[in-house]
Amino acid sequence: MSESTEANYAKGELLHLIYHNEESLYTVAKIKVTDSSLDLPDRELTVVGILPKLDYDVTYLFHGEIKDHPRFGKQFKADQFRKEVPQTKQGIIHYLSSDRFPGIGAKTAENIVETLGDQAITAILEDKTRLYQVEGLKKDKADKIYGTLLEEQGVEQVLLTLYDYGFGLQLAMKVYQAYKLDAMRIIEENPYKMIEDVEGIGFAKADAIGYKRGLRGNHPDRIKAAVIYVLTEQTMNEGHVYTPVKAVLTGAQRLLSERERVDEEDIAQAVIEMGEEGKVMVEKERMYLLTLYFAEKGIVSNLHRLISRGKSVEDFPESEFLKALGRVEEELGIEYAVTQKEAIQTALTSPVMVLTGGPGTGKTTVINGLVEVYGKLKGVSVNPDDYKKDDQFPVILAAPTGRAAKRMTESTGLPASTIHRLLGFKGNQDDFEYGDHHQLEGSLIILDEMSMVDTWLCNQLLKAIPDDMQVLFVGDEDQLPSVGPGQVLSDILSTELLPSAQLTAIFRQAEGSSIITFSHAIKEGKNLAEVDRKSSDLRFIPCAMSQTADAVKQICERAIVRGYTPKDIQVLAPMYRGDAGVTALNEMLQELFNPKKEGRREVAYGDVIYRHGDMVLQLVNNPEENVYNGDRGEIVAIFTPKETEQNQTMIVISFDGIEVAYSKSDLNQITHAYCCSIHKSQGSEFPIVVMPIVRSYARMLRKNLIYTGVTRARDFLLMCGEWQALKNAVGREEGTGRNTTLREKLKAAFMEVTHQHDKTGVTKD
Repeated sequence: MSESTEANYAKGELLHLIYHNEESLYTVAKIKVTDSSLDLPDRELTVVGILPKLDYDVTYLFHGEIKDHPRFGKQFKADQFRKEVPQTKQGIIHYLSSDRFPGIGAKTAENIVETLGDQAITAILEDKTRLYQVEGLKKDKADKIYGTLLEEQGVEQVLLTLYDYGFGLQLAMKVYQAYKLDAMRIIEENPYKMIEDVEGIGFAKADAIGYKRGLRGNHPDRIKAAVIYVLTEQTMNEGHVYTPVKAVLTGAQRLLSERERVDEEDIAQAVIEMGEEGKVMVEKERMYLLTLYFAEKGIVSNLHRLISRGKSVEDFPESEFLKALGRVEEELGIEYAVTQKEAIQTALTSPVMVLTGGPGTGKTTVINGLVEVYGKLKGVSVNPDDYKKDDQFPVILAAPTGRAAKRMTESTGLPASTIHRLLGFKGNQDDFEYGDHHQLEGSLIILDEMSMVDTWLCNQLLKAIPDDMQVLFVGDEDQLPSVGPGQVLSDILSTELLPSAQLTAIFRQAEGSSIITFSHAIKEGKNLAEVDRKSSDLRFIPCAMSQTADAVKQICERAIVRGYTPKDIQVLAPMYRGDAGVTALNEMLQELFNPKKEGRREVAYGDVIYRHGDMVLQLVNNPEENVYNGDRGEIVAIFTPKETEQNQTMIVISFDGIEVAYSKSDLNQITHAYCCSIHKSQGSEFPIVVMPIVRSYARMLRKNLIYTGVTRARDFLLMCGEWQALKNAVGREEGTGRNTTLREKLKAAFMEVTHQHDKTGVTKD
């Protein structure tokens, strides 16, 4: 179809580059239109989209659609573009003598055009030796011209190729960002490589390219890509560390045979080759991604190292321990229960110990007691104020999330950090400052919320712990497992190889809490009908599925009337979609807590509006700013482009006092936090938790999900929805669990040192 009849296109030159982000490639540009299917009285158009940096004096052709932005008016959202190559002699001379080609003046450009004609650009790209025919042009300068042309036109070649395969502009630009000038070679030789390297490209997209390029049927590259894709999907979506080989073969065959049948024998042969090539690990009919296989092995070897180290942990006489414990009880004005005393003593005399228990069972009390008794027995201060900035404090406290670390600090008075920050995370999965090459300093490390720690992170953490550091893992095994692969805490506990203390008794200060009673009823599988649904701190409000959003709104309105703020209230839901999902509830709650108001600044990002005062949730780790996935913050300022040095909209978010500036293109890192998923709430605690529970959530509703949500509430838990849906969820266990081999490998490795633990045993209530 010709340009004159093609719908939704615009051709023109750049008038003004309003905004361009080098990383995300999000661009806003004003274009002087020379030809268009649109009715443009002033022949100017604002074009937005994922684009490379546009150049002046170059003609571009954009395809897309007009969008009516609520603040900036009509914009042309480009979903395809290409740069027009100059086709006239004067245009080519102007192009080649521009700043894009350093050292090429008008005279040289004229010589090139005189020699090669008005198709000079195309001729050079097809055969760079054509430049050698230009009189007076040295070979090294000719090669530079060719290289610049190739780079200039490279992105267009990649985009046009991918457009033909059905790729949108944003995904096509991701491919170009990943490979640059190698993109065409990779697309032609092995398009399946994009599955591993480019986010958003699955097997189907890569296979469509492979099919057109002749990589069909049982081609080895095609089969191996399908195997990796199926294995990765199982790992990331289900949390498995391995997948049975048979399941991978079946899944890969199903995927491959959507176009034409591929025999399982061919896939099995490809798996053997992948094992030999070091692309996967196959062991006992189990298939692993290499990183997970070696991470699991690393956990085993490092736990073995810490338990069986040459320098034994100091074994204090019981009289000294009891004396120190008595002094701590006197100073803190408490009396430890027998189980708590045993837990503290076991932790002090063990290289590694696990402390578990539900809410109200005194885990924090044990941690505080351990630190204080440890200080007295070791003769060191456990008051951070006694140490200078660069001094090494002997006790390290850490947790998987910023909120969990903050809770540790609030409950102990000691500094705590996220595990990522502690290890000096630099942004990539394996990029940490601390590991076996550079280990942590200190004498005792306490790690809370261990149920949230996945296989990858646990391996990195254990590598960084030196031989002479004592370790206490703290967690609640009945909560949700980690978002990432594995179930580390559960596997370690199930081996019964490490000294452990399980706290089960609810202490007096927690006995009056219906929330804690309710959480333990869930945990222990008791009949929920026996639980008071209308106590002072716990309420279940029955309503139909269609009324759930209104019920949540009414609960929150009453809380605001009683003096609570949006910071105090957290709505939790298991799913993002639906009328009672996270997305819809966030939209409703923003209008309740922080509505549009004259003078209140806001900024649009896609379909989402962010306003000054909004509560937001960080979605990715940002180690440079000390902000991590799951941190909750508040938008405290919004600046217009005229008010910033960068000449762009900026949003400032405060995360518990840490202020971070975001450009508009960075807003994919956040989302509204009035409502969040129960998974995202792990490690946090809120004064008021509002939790809708309805049958439309059924696919997600399980006992450990409900238990995790309930235990996020500190003062008030307000549930609404269908009581039967809650009962069904509590009666529904996680199932067979995740596929891991950590327990099996721990038992095999520890058989030789099990006798070392006989003297400490396993302390349980």
